[in-house]
Amino acid sequence: MPRRRPQTREIRAAERAIAAPPAAFAEGVERLLAHERFHPALARYCRDMAAAPAVDWPIVKMFDQLGRYVVCYMLIHNYYAWRDAGGAAPTLSALQKIVATSPRHTAGLVAALRLGGFIEIESDPADRRIKRLRPSPATIAEIGRSPLLFARAAEEIEGRDERAAPVEPDRLGALIHRSAAYVLANGTLLHAFPGVLHFTRRDCGYPLLTAVMAAHYAPELGAAECAEPLSRKALAQRFRVSPAHIGNLFAEAEAKGWFAPDGGGRARPTAEFCREFERWAAWEMRHNGVLWMELRTL
Repeated sequence: MPRRRPQTREIRAAERAIAAPPAAFAEGVERLLAHERFHPALARYCRDMAAAPAVDWPIVKMFDQLGRYVVCYMLIHNYYAWRDAGGAAPTLSALQKIVATSPRHTAGLVAALRLGGFIEIESDPADRRIKRLRPSPATIAEIGRSPLLFARAAEEIEGRDERAAPVEPDRLGALIHRSAAYVLANGTLLHAFPGVLHFTRRDCGYPLLTAVMAAHYAPELGAAECAEPLSRKALAQRFRVSPAHIGNLFAEAEAKGWFAPDGGGRARPTAEFCREFERWAAWEMRHNGVLWMELRTL
């Protein structure tokens, strides 16, 4: 029987939030939030996500905005779904069918990724007209950085921390594939958290958010940890954007009640926003932690 082609409303998962998590998922989230190791693990996640990029500028520009990130996330999903799970060939056309950006925009981003060496084009030996999109290890590492850090935070909380263990690109690609398959079937976790979502839609918005949250949670890690400076100039240098862009993000967050000024040109998260961020993080820890543990058993 031919495979039924998904309708647009079913595959545009990046535009809809998960309606309600299953009971087992919700129970796992509550256990994480209540655990004494939750805040230290979250502090380490934020610290590591907010670190200055160790790669060249194009990586930051390509991946640190939701629309571009989702294209790469689904590109990786398609490749590993084809390689490991009998999925369709990971072509540009297949990618354009499952992302919310326009076909033209998606094609332009793929061309830029190819030019930068972030993806490779493979011809199918059986049909040279089929051009498969293969993500580079650097692309997998950057797109998988947050999922992997969330999975390791869950391991830390549960006493199974293997933070120092190296991760092969294919294993991380498999994690992204499984995560994206869940999103396509059920909706996104992100869209249930409007404050976090807002930051992800702005250039370097999510790294900036994690920098602010890393400073907020730094006391959880003790005196040995010292949060990096949060001045607009310091953040602009770290994330390679303009101080004006940092200022605009701070102003937007203050206007919405997510940040409160500290009098020194910096910002701190409000208690209400911290609650949203912590629940978002717990959802991601649960989601990626379970998938990562399943992969370890294979």
